Amino acid sequence: MEAAAAVETPKSPMAKTSTVRAPKTSFLSDFFLFSGGAMVALLLVWTLWSLVSPSTRPTFATPQPKSDHSQTPLLTSAPRAQTLNIHPDPSTPNFYDDPNLSYTIEKPLKGWDEKRRDWLRQHPELAAGSHDRVVLVTGSQPGPCQNPIGDHLLLRFFKNKVDYCRIHGCDLFYNNALFHPKMTTFWAKIPLVRSAMVAHPEAEWIWWVDSDAAFTDMEFRLPLAKYKDHNLIVHGWPDMVYEKKSWVSLNAGIFLIRNCQWSLDFMDVWASMGPQTPEYEKWGRTQKALFKDKLFPESDDQTGLVYLLVMEKDKWADRIYLESEYYFEGYWVEIVGILGNVTEKYLEMERGVRRLRRRHAEKMGAYYGKVREEYLKGWGSGKGSLRRPFVTHFTGCQPCSGDHNEMYSGESCWDGMRRVLNFADNQVLRRFGFARRDLLDDDHIDPLPFDYPA
Repeated sequence: MEAAAAVETPKSPMAKTSTVRAPKTSFLSDFFLFSGGAMVALLLVWTLWSLVSPSTRPTFATPQPKSDHSQTPLLTSAPRAQTLNIHPDPSTPNFYDDPNLSYTIEKPLKGWDEKRRDWLRQHPELAAGSHDRVVLVTGSQPGPCQNPIGDHLLLRFFKNKVDYCRIHGCDLFYNNALFHPKMTTFWAKIPLVRSAMVAHPEAEWIWWVDSDAAFTDMEFRLPLAKYKDHNLIVHGWPDMVYEKKSWVSLNAGIFLIRNCQWSLDFMDVWASMGPQTPEYEKWGRTQKALFKDKLFPESDDQTGLVYLLVMEKDKWADRIYLESEYYFEGYWVEIVGILGNVTEKYLEMERGVRRLRRRHAEKMGAYYGKVREEYLKGWGSGKGSLRRPFVTHFTGCQPCSGDHNEMYSGESCWDGMRRVLNFADNQVLRRFGFARRDLLDDDHIDPLPFDYPA
């Protein structure tokens, strides 16, 4: 959901092995009806049939997730299958059968690591690979956009997320309902993420991405192994948090949070600064007093997160990773102007490496992305790099309401969105044999010649 909106923001069915059953035969009666030669022939046919069509059944391992998430094993980078052969719920009770369980942010949930572990034991087909499973959560306001092109832009941003999740095997939940009537605007994401944890015990990570953010490197995968000792990942800079104490030292519009008890406890404390509490106005004054560059006296989620890092560092900071080594969340003003140079740089790379311009199925995109990494070494990442930025976030543009920050013109916001979304879409269209020549031309695509861009 955008900051001023009401709400912000895989698996192929496992093929069932067919079991060929030989026709039933009464050997006792055949003994009297057929000669010994016929019996030998029948047994020979039976044996050959069994060799051609063996009866097999899939088996599943049942790993047990550890309660101590600091010891999570290194995570793999291979995309997961898009669907699983889900078994029926066993009759044995689990946490869903507890009448005291609540999805709401107002009622604390305890013992979650054990509850989730026990649930995964009941569902071994989902336990396998659970440590690298991600659910992306995003959304928009309940009603139509005020900006005449707002709904179209949100649709384009949604398509972008659908494309990324399809390519990388992430589940995606798009929401346009308030999960707490008082937690609106920038606070709406927290009760939604909390509910997503309960709804998806099979997922290790919940990934919140604002509605006005786009994936601009469709091949890049989250480096989950890097975060094995952390439970919350946000884009930010430690010196700006702890030394300058700036409320813009990080951006809470995109974050990755582990599905564990630590995260539930942290969100309970984080949400205690929200508009659903009687202390809301007091928290606004407290935040404004601590962070001198904060522009308004209202308590918001981003400043609340910085507050907890500064004032309760010993309790929370060890498990929070401030990511600044790549564009986990990139500022659109820095990115829009370099897209043409980035495109040309990648085309130049592909002209020199035939393997990178080889046609391939969309499902093989992750493989070719990994191959490309060999040739991206030394390119750097983040600001000043000509590597594709991972995520471009249109902070301050407000595509739905249209109430963009006065620092920008509406035209710069809307044209920037078109450029970024078409830049990302070209990476998708190429797997289907097409691309746009002009990033501001939404309507026309051209077929790509063989061995493009040689």
